[in-house]
Amino acid sequence: MPVFPGDAPAALERLADPEPEVAHFHLDSGLHVGTHMDAPLHMIPNGKKLSEYPPEKFIANGHLIDARGMKEIEEDMLQNLATARGDAVLVFTGWDKRFHDPSFYHDYPTLTEGFARELVKRRVGFVGMDMPSPDRSPYAVHRILLTADVLIIESMCALDALLDAKRFEVIALPAKLEAEAAPARVVARIAA
Repeated sequence: MPVFPGDAPAALERLADPEPEVAHFHLDSGLHVGTHMDAPLHMIPNGKKLSEYPPEKFIANGHLIDARGMKEIEEDMLQNLATARGDAVLVFTGWDKRFHDPSFYHDYPTLTEGFARELVKRRVGFVGMDMPSPDRSPYAVHRILLTADVLIIESMCALDALLDAKRFEVIALPAKLEAEAAPARVVARIAA
């Protein structure tokens, strides 16, 4: 599994089976690996941990932004989205196709601070993207979003499946860890 440059490698190991019908695995990983969700504690001193949110925070009406070919995603990309408080905004750039390529963590598209402030103004519940991060150091976009309790989902995949969806619900369930982040299983339920 690729990891952010400088992070420890992730490992999933099958341990010796004590009995033939019992399998047992060991996971050794940081929390910012693969599709994962960031909570305020990630960037905000004394910020909330993911375990402090009720399950309802992780289920929302979804809106997709098609940002393929863009290096910076500006707030004008939100102009035609009719979001409501607590909704999810997903940003599709196609960057997930590079997940196993070393370029995944370099030169990825980013969200602008204006885009982040507009999400905060709209009071969305979370933003998800197929890039490894919404920004780069000094992580101003992270701080804008997390200070306002807008959670961040990074390294999503297959957002292209939502391109033709008129309405969909996002269910983004992170592991309930008393931590600043957690792996998340994120699915979309497309309305008929």
